[in-house]
Amino acid sequence: MPPDPAPSRPPASEPLPAEPLPADLRGALGRLGLLAPDAPAPPATRLTGGVSSDIWRIDLPTGPICVKRALARLRVAADWQAPVERNRYEARWMARANAARASAASPGAAPRLLGQDAATGALAMAYLAPADHPLWKDQLRAGHADPAFAAAVGAAMAEIHAATAADPTVAADFPTDAIFHAIRLEPYLLATARAHPDRAAALQALAAATVATKRALVHGDVSPKNILAGPRGPVFLDAECAWWGDPAFDLAFCLNHLLLKCLWTPSATRGFLACFDALAAAYRAGIAWEPAAGLEARAARLLPGLFLARVDGKSPVEYLTEPSDKDRVRRVARALLADPPDRLAAIRGAWAAELARPAAAGPNRTRTG
Repeated sequence: MPPDPAPSRPPASEPLPAEPLPADLRGALGRLGLLAPDAPAPPATRLTGGVSSDIWRIDLPTGPICVKRALARLRVAADWQAPVERNRYEARWMARANAARASAASPGAAPRLLGQDAATGALAMAYLAPADHPLWKDQLRAGHADPAFAAAVGAAMAEIHAATAADPTVAADFPTDAIFHAIRLEPYLLATARAHPDRAAALQALAAATVATKRALVHGDVSPKNILAGPRGPVFLDAECAWWGDPAFDLAFCLNHLLLKCLWTPSATRGFLACFDALAAAYRAGIAWEPAAGLEARAARLLPGLFLARVDGKSPVEYLTEPSDKDRVRRVARALLADPPDRLAAIRGAWAAELARPAAAGPNRTRTG
């Protein structure tokens, strides 16, 4: 989804002023058996910054929980509508992902699901405190680039993909092609195609190839803003885009953020590129459901389109504000779309070469140039 803080808890430094809990969510807690009908309304805090959901921390007598429900219109500048039933599939992804990693060395792929209310669609889940579950995005912003954690993210993704690919009955629980189109393919690849008419055919072909590939259960928003660095490994949040489709999408989507972070915290560029390498290698080592080279090739072709989408699609990253930085992304992404690679190392190398150049060097490429 677009930039927003993690839905399972607020940033550690943010104050938590209480406010009245909406009556419909109070009712949802009762229907889920989390709050007695005659109990007083619990303290509640609306977590700020979310663009895709209404998210609350609620302090029950038994301890804090997080409650989340989807918005029909996302809080972004562009007109971006999304089906609200996506929370149903997020809950299903959480259950499947936790089951997939139940025997892994680092279980707990997602917060523990406490229930979903049929009337409001709201999800109730365990609240994960920032003291022991820091947000990976915050760590990267501070320049803390840990290749070992990046490798753990790649390995966890591969475990989830492998477990679900081995059980094709999972597909029946995720008839979400329309949702994935509305909140992934259209705002990223197809909107970017409209901004770059001379790369439109390539971007449209990527969207078509992605939707036609059905291999495993895809999270759809594997981003550092949706990953907590938990004491037992990464914890994935915000699976509103959950979809039975191409696992290469998750790999490319996450690697894309590690490239972009080089412009956000330039002093950590070497570490971010090392994280890119570690995540890609760990994921590739876990591919057991299809030839690894084929999946890597799909991810490598998709990544430049997602890279360009984060400056010219409907969900631009909020930290790229300098025109020169956006032009660097465009220059590399457009060249790779014109000559698609089949290895992730080629993209990493092209971006590293661009970053090694003075920012003002070379012609200033426009959107359609």
